Amino acid sequence: MDTLPTLLNKVKQCALAEDIPVLSDLLAIGEAPLSDLVQAAHEVTAAKASSVFNFCTVVNAKSGRCTENCHWCAQSLHFEGRCGVYPLLDSDKILQAALAAQKNGATRFSLVTSGRKLSRREVREAAEIVKKLKSETTLEICISAGLLTKEEFDLLAQAGVCRCHCNLEASENFFPKVCTSHTTADKLKTIHAARMAGLEVCSGGIIGMGESRQDRIELALMLRKLETPSIPINILEPIKGTPLEHMEPISEEEIIRTVALFRLINPKAYLRFAGGRRRLSEASTQMALKAGINSAIAGDMLTTKGSAIEKDKFLVQKCGYLLEPLT
Repeated sequence: MDTLPTLLNKVKQCALAEDIPVLSDLLAIGEAPLSDLVQAAHEVTAAKASSVFNFCTVVNAKSGRCTENCHWCAQSLHFEGRCGVYPLLDSDKILQAALAAQKNGATRFSLVTSGRKLSRREVREAAEIVKKLKSETTLEICISAGLLTKEEFDLLAQAGVCRCHCNLEASENFFPKVCTSHTTADKLKTIHAARMAGLEVCSGGIIGMGESRQDRIELALMLRKLETPSIPINILEPIKGTPLEHMEPISEEEIIRTVALFRLINPKAYLRFAGGRRRLSEASTQMALKAGINSAIAGDMLTTKGSAIEKDKFLVQKCGYLLEPLT
């Protein structure tokens, strides 16, 4: 039987060869000493992942009254979480947010909307907003607009959207425990439709919702099999009024282990720190950067506070990353 160091080296070599490791090996190395696991992931990051750190900023372009019952979200009309409620913002407000993001060093900007999906009218409105953003900024424009069809993604792609954001959120086995209004299959259909329209895909999940380490590994494996180039890793921030408001916080060590495992499974992807990371200590943040985080969503999130981009820039450079140049 292989020893733990032997297994860890086996998984590392597998990642360096860009092969997909097996679940049993990943479960075993999840118990390795944290420093050893982080070092293995760091070697893979240095060899395979981009050393140029990418920042994305999001705008909550349409908020509240969502028909879906995602247990973590304050925007669901099924729960009592509090958030702003407004329709799709006008183009001037979104442009103002985009220009501020660009000034602060973001190179990507994502329009994020509540609801199962945008209506056809809203898709047309979003396309006009994207055209304005492309004409007045140098930002790459992404969109998270729910379960859209290929035809709707076609329209957005023609307007200038380059990437669709559609989080799987959790493993296929765990997802029904935190959402029953749509399925992993629905999300996979959306991802396929976006790709058929020529869009890149950004897809990740939320950790700390009560899932097991195996669930997190299975999510990472699914994302690898989808060849996902950008993987946001959100850390649950329990919101009052939602079903997960009393969830015990996932430990900082487990967050770092998760990042390392995601890197060993997805050697070339951008691992993108997203919501919830502000509660990490600076030491834990630096260890997560070493383990494989090489991109981030900066600024405020949808219904929770984010991290200041200037502080982020300082930390990522301290950890040896280059900043993506503004064009």
